[in-house]
Amino acid sequence: MSALNLDDFAHLIERPDGGARRDAEERRARLAVPPGAFGRLDELGDWLAATQQRVPVRPLGQPRVLLFAGDHGVAGLGVSSRPAGGTADLVRATLEGASATAVLARGAGVQVRVIDMAVDCDADELPGDVTRHRVRRGSGRIDTEDALTAEEAEAAFRAGMAVADEEADAGTDMVVLGDLSVGGTTAASTLIAALCGTDASVVTGRGGAGLDDLAWMRKCAAIRDALRRARPALGDPLALLATVGGADLTAITGFLLQSAVRRTPVILDGVVSAACALVAQRVAFRSPDWWLAGQRSGEPAQAKALDRIALNPLLDHGVTAGEGTGALLALPLVRAAADLAAELPVRD
Repeated sequence: MSALNLDDFAHLIERPDGGARRDAEERRARLAVPPGAFGRLDELGDWLAATQQRVPVRPLGQPRVLLFAGDHGVAGLGVSSRPAGGTADLVRATLEGASATAVLARGAGVQVRVIDMAVDCDADELPGDVTRHRVRRGSGRIDTEDALTAEEAEAAFRAGMAVADEEADAGTDMVVLGDLSVGGTTAASTLIAALCGTDASVVTGRGGAGLDDLAWMRKCAAIRDALRRARPALGDPLALLATVGGADLTAITGFLLQSAVRRTPVILDGVVSAACALVAQRVAFRSPDWWLAGQRSGEPAQAKALDRIALNPLLDHGVTAGEGTGALLALPLVRAAADLAAELPVRD
């Protein structure tokens, strides 16, 4: 196996095609509808033309929901509304079609793929195609120990890259990215606080179910302690992910970067994908040009990360469910932009 050099991504990732974007803008000026009549959908159509390198745009034919799954040892401190080690139940509900994500995806006619990176259960309790990229069972308690070893971090990062290649090779033309985790927002908030140079209290949210004050204080203390451990690793993104990330967050970061290499656009969901996007931006400054922010989750850490990346969420409806739901709710908007850009006739 060749050595993993993250610096390569800065050279491999190109910006979406600026010429195609200009051609899309010129074509839009010749449509029969008044300029600006579709608001932000016009901007989305131009962006899609640039990512696809074609005008008119091709309608989205094969989007896919990807959910990276993992448990986090820090959840044992009572920092989540869900029980520690409960990610396996989230995975099963999604696979059985009973989760909110599964319901929304079914209605949109989109397939859901779950990738187990560190779910805290025996591997044989889940399907083999879900567990084949698993790195370990659960990630370490980041307030007192590293989430991963250096070897595990590289394996998780490479797994994310492999998933990106699999999706690109399968013809996936838009990824709706999410996570299934317990304790993941604590790890994500620590990454964002470390990279933005801010205090734990500024990034600590109450999660989808709304933590009470005591649980919020426990979460804030855990992020504070993890942040002390994270700061010495700030110069090395992979070491930072090993220290306070986890196998799922590390895999998502590798996935985002390799998806940009393969020119696969991605819709980000909540604070976890935003944290990974922020790490990926540190690795390759052009990579955010391939992403959209699906919706504002209400988590302060997500808002800080998206502001740093300069991504403006498409939706703000107060949805805090996570698990990819926010990104999935934004997909119809992106599809509509693609359809309009593809099919509206131009004037003679």
